[in-house]
Amino acid sequence: MTLATLSPADTRAAIDAGARLIDIRGADEHARERIPGAMSVPLDRIAGLPRDGRPVVFHCKSGMRTAANAAQLSAAAGSAPAYILEGGIDGWRQAGQPILADRSQPLELMRQVQITAGALVLSGVLLGLFAAPGFFGLSAFVGAGLMFAGMTGWCGMANLLRIMPWNRHAAT
Repeated sequence: MTLATLSPADTRAAIDAGARLIDIRGADEHARERIPGAMSVPLDRIAGLPRDGRPVVFHCKSGMRTAANAAQLSAAAGSAPAYILEGGIDGWRQAGQPILADRSQPLELMRQVQITAGALVLSGVLLGLFAAPGFFGLSAFVGAGLMFAGMTGWCGMANLLRIMPWNRHAAT
């Protein structure tokens, strides 16, 4: 199922007319940057979206997550008209619409995983080249972990980073 998309300008008009704007990104993403007035309901909790009959406009970062989960979002909206914000929060920003940013919040967890994995792989390669070939195993271990995370949906590195001190104060 596909949901109709609304441009940022049409989304602004819909919100002004009473539509609800629902951010389906993770709580960590919403805490760092959000559209004023958007309600955070992460995709994994979307089934619990309160239904009040008002139109609903869903958004993510770029629009890809919302489009890929259109059937689930439509079901969560119930009988209310449901739409997708074209381009997500990135499209909203590019259209000159206001964004609330809180840079005191930690980076999004997946960005932290990408940075950490990249640093470990690069370190393993450099240490393998210049110190001892056994360090190539570090790169292989991280690569295997990323493949496992992709196949199962469980990421040990993300779970470890989630409990780090800088992530403990992130808004949920």
